[in-house]
Amino acid sequence: MMLPSNRVRFLVSTQPVDFRKGHDGLAAIVSSVLRKDPFTGTVFVFRSRKADRLKLLFWDGTGLVMAYKRLEDATFTWPAIKDG
Repeated sequence: MMLPSNRVRFLVSTQPVDFRKGHDGLAAIVSSVLRKDPFTGTVFVFRSRKADRLKLLFWDGTGLVMAYKRLEDATFTWPAIKDG
């Protein structure tokens, strides 16, 4: 199993993303929209429109890792969607 290092920074995107995006698409969102470097080891958390799915993206030192979680009968509790 690939896990980030001991001291991990998490950044949560409050805006839903297109879940058809893969590693490169999410890294582009991190760079252009969030204005962060996706290759720092920070874990970036993205949600689907229905809030029943999550994607986590992080750099493990050798490549981008993407984890995916889908809830069957519930939704994730999520911060309010705001601009900025």
